[in-house]
Amino acid sequence: MSSPAFKVVKPVREQVSKEEWDVRVNLAAAYRLTEMFNMTELTANHISARVPGTTDQFLLNPYGMLYDEVTASSLIRIDINGKILFNATEYPVNEAGFVIHSAIHAARHDVDCIAHTHTPAGMAVSAMKCGLLPLAQSFVRFQDIAYHEWEGIATEGRMDERERLVRDLGNKEAMILKNHGLLTCGPSIPWAFNLMHRLERACITQIMTMSCNTPFDLPPQDAVATFTEMLANPAPGRPRTGDIPWRALLRRLDRQQPDYKN
Repeated sequence: MSSPAFKVVKPVREQVSKEEWDVRVNLAAAYRLTEMFNMTELTANHISARVPGTTDQFLLNPYGMLYDEVTASSLIRIDINGKILFNATEYPVNEAGFVIHSAIHAARHDVDCIAHTHTPAGMAVSAMKCGLLPLAQSFVRFQDIAYHEWEGIATEGRMDERERLVRDLGNKEAMILKNHGLLTCGPSIPWAFNLMHRLERACITQIMTMSCNTPFDLPPQDAVATFTEMLANPAPGRPRTGDIPWRALLRRLDRQQPDYKN
């Protein structure tokens, strides 16, 4: 596979801090894994990560590259006002991606990573009046998911939507963008990716369950309450960070697509 065009000669790794480079490598991995798990829509959608040590800068994918082309060096550094601070490629920033991600990064300093997808399963559930249902143990965590009504494509001409997007998300980690897609966020890249993987499976499971045309049960409310409390206060040694599966996923990438680190 040919490499996307770069406009710099000096390696990006030598132009950024070690901390930023580490984030770039993990964010590039998130793009590759999102493609590996069939959660992409060609060149659309975006995953962002805050630049370490900043409150107003984040990394975003170049618009026009497929997820399996994204590398640590190709990610664009941009601030919440839309100013491009570093771009080693010849590609622009996705305008809709900037609007959505800048809004959350500006308002939620507890969030370092945001993932957004347009999968068939996610878009199908986003159109259901019932919303996402807690059908199985793995998905009860999403019983209090946020929702945001569709207002059209989020371009710079619609910057006022950022306030409503942030308001609807509140302090939650996951949101269904009605008639649009899915969004997850968290204090790390593994955290946000793990949530998105689970949310995608929840949507697939709901579609499969509802397509069977047979009555189904929801978990008892007392069991749901107990599980929710356990998630909010995890036992020592059982963090919700997503780091354990993330390490395993990186080993897979290192075997199959090691160029993500370039």
